[in-house]
Amino acid sequence: MAKTSYLIGLGSNRYRHGPPRRVIETAIDALADSGVDIDARSTIRTTPPLGPGSRNYANAAVHARTDLNPQELLALVQSIEANMGRRSTRRWGDRVIDIDLLLWSSGCWDDPSLTIPHPELAARKFVLEPLVEIAPNWRHPVSGHTIRQLFHRLKRNMLVDQKPNDP
Repeated sequence: MAKTSYLIGLGSNRYRHGPPRRVIETAIDALADSGVDIDARSTIRTTPPLGPGSRNYANAAVHARTDLNPQELLALVQSIEANMGRRSTRRWGDRVIDIDLLLWSSGCWDDPSLTIPHPELAARKFVLEPLVEIAPNWRHPVSGHTIRQLFHRLKRNMLVDQKPNDP
């Protein structure tokens, strides 16, 4: 089976295996140690929490290749998350590690446990910003926009939302 490409997002804001930045590095190493080829990795950046989380996150993204289909890769990343101490928590709560399959070179995947492209991809700066760094020309399989275009649209909308209302 030929290897396909994935864009994978990673986030951490709990100190279990060291600071969140080290947790991200450990998770990327675990992917590589499991036979996933890491072709590119973004800078790890600090971002504010989304929702009720109480600590800033470390976020990054990788461009990976593997012969695993999305469901098999999901099982692998969930195993890595569990081995690193991730427990089921409330939505958007603090977590040791979060690994999300964001995009897949073969297009879309949809079943009860996994949707690719990630449904919130275009609305999350902390996801798009590292993706722009490693895969700016990757096209979203539904909208047809590149990651760079999605990022600039989101930034533009964020600026409009931050402007005071006219009297």
